[in-house]
Parts: sequence; C-alpha cells; structure tokens
Amino acid sequence: MITLYGIKNCDTCKKARQWLEQNGIEHRFHDYRVDGLPSELLQHFIESLGWENMLNKSSTSWRQLNSEQQSDLTREKAFDLMLKTPTLIKRPILDTGKALIMGFKSDQYESLNLR
Repeated sequence: MITLYGIKNCDTCKKARQWLEQNGIEHRFHDYRVDGLPSELLQHFIESLGWENMLNKSSTSWRQLNSEQQSDLTREKAFDLMLKTPTLIKRPILDTGKALIMGFKSDQYESLNLR
C-alpha cells in the first residue's frame, strides 16, 4: 500500500494527494498531526533520506525555534526537533513500498509507474 506522509493543510501535500487521486492511485494519507509520528518511522525516514535533507529550514516552524535550537545541529538533535515538531519535516514523503520520495513533482511521481 502506498502511503503519503504529511500534513492535511500543506499545499504541497494537497497537490500530491490530488495527483494520486486524479491518476487513480490507491493510497493512504498519514497526517502527522492526526496520526502521530512514531520514532521508528522518523528513524526509517532519516536512514533513507538523510536528516539534513529532511529538515525544512525555510519553514515557519524553523523560524519559530530559538537560536540555541537552530545551532550546532547533529543527527540526534535534528531527530529530537523533528519528532517533537513534525512540521519541521519537508513534505510530503511518499512511501511506495520500494522507495521513499520527498517533496512533490508530478513528473517524478509519473516516472515511478505507481499504477
């Protein structure tokens, strides 16, 4: 089963969900705010995608962190920040069962042959 991870009101997540629906691709949407973010899932994402790639430093959530939270980032510190505040994670993350894809680009989704 294909799973799309993100946040319901995120515009990019909405575009990804719409693309999946328009292309008849059965999927489940996992909203971090509603469904939570288990530490094991975040660990899996980080191992596959890299914490540096996942941490959204241009987000409103990032700008709301204090300078101490933003400085001297390590994998562990970033993990704790993203676990506590999932809106720091770039989104959406598409789990095809074979690969994890971060972000949304229709041509990239098309190339996955999800049908």
